[in-house]
Amino acid sequence: MAKKEITSQFKIQAPGGQATPAPPIGPALGQHGVNPGQFIQQFNDRTRQLNGKVVGCVITVYKDRSFEFEIKSPPAAVLLLDAAGVEKGAGVPNKDKVGSVTLDQLRSIAEEKTKELTGHSVEAMMRTIAGTARSMGITVEGAEAL
Repeated sequence: MAKKEITSQFKIQAPGGQATPAPPIGPALGQHGVNPGQFIQQFNDRTRQLNGKVVGCVITVYKDRSFEFEIKSPPAAVLLLDAAGVEKGAGVPNKDKVGSVTLDQLRSIAEEKTKELTGHSVEAMMRTIAGTARSMGITVEGAEAL
């Protein structure tokens, strides 16, 4: 069977299991020729267990207007906010600290994001995520071990 011709490929971020066709998701889908209602239903079914946690999604649209999508893990920033138990990062991260995470929490985030991060080891990926935490005003307890 011949491969379908791809007309576009784009990324969106949406709350898992709770996406709606309202802006910004609906218009982004519509401009690429994807039926928003059909996509939202499939997306919510596949991400129901994430219950509102923001996840990334890569959507591939074919010439016959069919589509496929791949669910990515939530962004590191969202996972860090969840682990630290805070609503948002600091406005001035080098002065204000909004929360902290442990090395064990950092390791679990790095392991969850293994497919999407580049790094030779889990420790290297932990250092990358620790940098994201620092830029958000989240301290890493035991960071000197990294």
